[in-house]
Amino acid sequence: MHIDHQQPSEIKGILAWIERTGNRLPDPVFIFFYCIAAVVLISVILAAIGVSAVHPTQVDEFGNAIRISAESLLSADNIQRLLVDMPETFASFHPLGYVLVVMLGAGVAERTGLFASAMSGAVNRAPKILLTPVVALIGMVGNLAADAAYVVLIPLAGVIFSAAGRHPIAGIAAAFAGVSGGFSANLLPGQLDALLFGITEAAAESVLPAWDANIAGNAYFIVGMTFVFLPVIWFVTDKIIEPRLLPVTPQVGDEPAADDQRESGASLLPAEIQGLKLAGFAALAVILIWVFLCVAPGTPLIDESANPEARLNPLFRSLVAGFFILFLVTGWAYGTASGSVNSHRDIVRMMSESMSDLSYYLVLAFAAAHFVAMFNWSNLGLIFAIKGAAILQGSSLPDAVLLTLIILFGASINLFIGSASAKWALLAPVLVPMLMLLGLSPEMSTAAYRVGDGATNIITPLMPYFPLILVFCQRWQKDFGLGSLAATMLPYSLLLLLSGVVMTVIWVIFGIPLGPGATVEFTL
Repeated sequence: MHIDHQQPSEIKGILAWIERTGNRLPDPVFIFFYCIAAVVLISVILAAIGVSAVHPTQVDEFGNAIRISAESLLSADNIQRLLVDMPETFASFHPLGYVLVVMLGAGVAERTGLFASAMSGAVNRAPKILLTPVVALIGMVGNLAADAAYVVLIPLAGVIFSAAGRHPIAGIAAAFAGVSGGFSANLLPGQLDALLFGITEAAAESVLPAWDANIAGNAYFIVGMTFVFLPVIWFVTDKIIEPRLLPVTPQVGDEPAADDQRESGASLLPAEIQGLKLAGFAALAVILIWVFLCVAPGTPLIDESANPEARLNPLFRSLVAGFFILFLVTGWAYGTASGSVNSHRDIVRMMSESMSDLSYYLVLAFAAAHFVAMFNWSNLGLIFAIKGAAILQGSSLPDAVLLTLIILFGASINLFIGSASAKWALLAPVLVPMLMLLGLSPEMSTAAYRVGDGATNIITPLMPYFPLILVFCQRWQKDFGLGSLAATMLPYSLLLLLSGVVMTVIWVIFGIPLGPGATVEFTL
């Protein structure tokens, strides 16, 4: 199909303001550098006037509560720490190791074609009556495949909807809502969990140094999000969006490019089917190995000497390695059968390429690591958290109301700063300890952030994949502009945000566990 590379139609109103304002913002890396400069200035001022707070958990040798004072980042000790410990500050940034390890395996699974074949096979087999929910579900689960979900599933959904006699842009919208609007929803923890909980751990340690992240800490919550968001996307697509779309009149030659998408309804190749079968057996083998390590003599992944609530900690902390091995083994198995892997050198190449994809993230992590570290050195995060917790405690706001405000705040700034990790690295140093002092767990603060972060992804033109989605739509309707796409996705955004808030409130009211060993409440 010929793509008309025309300029997107002009956006008016609030979306235009968001686009203009967001485009004026610097790159997230420099946002962190500017924040570091602000923290330095604030630390000097607050240290000079003697701002302090009583630490909620630490006491001195006489049993008296320790008073935490603001520390100037321009003191000799902190300047020395910055310059001498710079490599250690970067290397010890919690999310860095988590993300690199998981992506080593996920990169293999993506490059062998495992993720693309699994998504294509699942969507192509969907009954027509269940086409919308299947596309949305595969989109949410497809987040485990990172970028593959955007470049494979979303255009494929348009082709399949068209072949089923439905509007192709409705299929693209449903897939986009699942992949991006349901960004945190999933049936399994993945690389996003490793990334966010690494940041959460660094923030929580300012209050409780012994707190360790469990990347399955939101496992139940994200499954709940999946089954809450699924009917929302189904309803919006079938009852609101598709009836309002103008009919598509295909012209001669107006077919989706073969190099971008699979042919609708096309069966997987025999080698791909064999690869998926072999990958399934490989996944089963990895799961059985982890089960064996939980029940074998010596139980390597169960700490039988620990308190009952802490016995599963080694298992939870092994999940980063578990996902790395799972993605690596299944990707290798698929590639061997499908022909995309001919030797171990191909695996090494794919792992290397996956690391090259993270080059920008490494630069961002360098800036974020120093912002988080310097914020902690100054004691500002803990002081703000303690004083903020005291104010909120005095206001007597119910936990549900407080978390709702946090969700709405996260959704608002997501319109301007698209990176989930960048926003959380900015917010977590204050939000996580503050909510801990108010009796809400780090897992709960992370879950609330995730609800707000995903809902507005699909309406901001600053979202990196927004122009790509527009191109997919223009394959079917050449005059479909940026404003059209934003308006199409707005009902999804509003209802996903509303349903996410309602779900969070219910979760808090009933105290439902967020994941294995992860509760809503927190006690120091």
